Amino acid sequence: MNNKVKLTILGSTALILVVIFLFTSIGNYWEYVVPKRGIKILAIILTGTAIAFSTVVFQTITNNRILTPSIIGLDSLYMLIQTLLIFVFGTTSTMVMNKNINFLICVILMVLFAGLLYKFLFKKEGKNIYFLLLVGLVLGTLFQSFSSFMQVVIDPNDFMVIQDRMFASFNNINTELLTLSIILIVVIFIYFARFIKYLDVLSLGREEAINLGVDYDYVVKTLLIIVAILISISTALVGPITFLGLLVANVSYQFLGTYRHSYLITGAVFISIIALVGGLLIVERVFTFSTTLSVIINFIGGVYFIYLLLRGNKA
Repeated sequence: MNNKVKLTILGSTALILVVIFLFTSIGNYWEYVVPKRGIKILAIILTGTAIAFSTVVFQTITNNRILTPSIIGLDSLYMLIQTLLIFVFGTTSTMVMNKNINFLICVILMVLFAGLLYKFLFKKEGKNIYFLLLVGLVLGTLFQSFSSFMQVVIDPNDFMVIQDRMFASFNNINTELLTLSIILIVVIFIYFARFIKYLDVLSLGREEAINLGVDYDYVVKTLLIIVAILISISTALVGPITFLGLLVANVSYQFLGTYRHSYLITGAVFISIIALVGGLLIVERVFTFSTTLSVIINFIGGVYFIYLLLRGNKA
């Protein structure tokens, strides 16, 4: 079975699940239910696309299949920024109340962080996967600690606002950001088109990419900025989902079995949509909302992450 057929199967499966989610158990309330579910599906597609796309690109940059933008602390940084804004300016501030301004502030700060990360970590040679993982976990813990400290001392009413943003939820989607998110993702994809040809070469490693004529520093720095923006979009829309990217990217590698990123990214996006829509159907129809989708994904993804680490140790 070639990869085009596999992608057709994944795309068809994603489309079928989306149709099932949109049009089952509606009754006589089409005018109310379909638009509500449509907004949720749109947020799922945007979130799944952003997470899958950024994870595959990030793993290519770091030349390993374990690190993800979430694991190295980008999700924690987003929460730190939200907590800091509320801690300093309060919940009535324009920077908190205006979702678009709040989002742009987060994007700018996360892009700056990506630049610093590149300068001090990825630009240096000889940094193995365990070093990057350790630094990522330390940064994530540091950001969480600062956030927790500020959350303890702020007003309880302000803390309730932060708490709403701490956990991923597809029932509390930030609809004000949907239009801006769509525009940003479209612009990013158009801009990224010129870089996709470099990803197959970057996967060979830094030295090989440079020897083959790739402007390594410029390409990697640009891709890191793209990753930071995409993680900002997904986190701002629904909240942090730590292990989704790790899960869908590695399933895409295994299922497609190719080095070509045009296939890998497309496959990861379809798998991400399948996981999110299928997971929501299970949460709503099987568990009857007794648990949340983010809990299920993070549990499965966390177990899979440990498996990948143990498998890497045995190799």
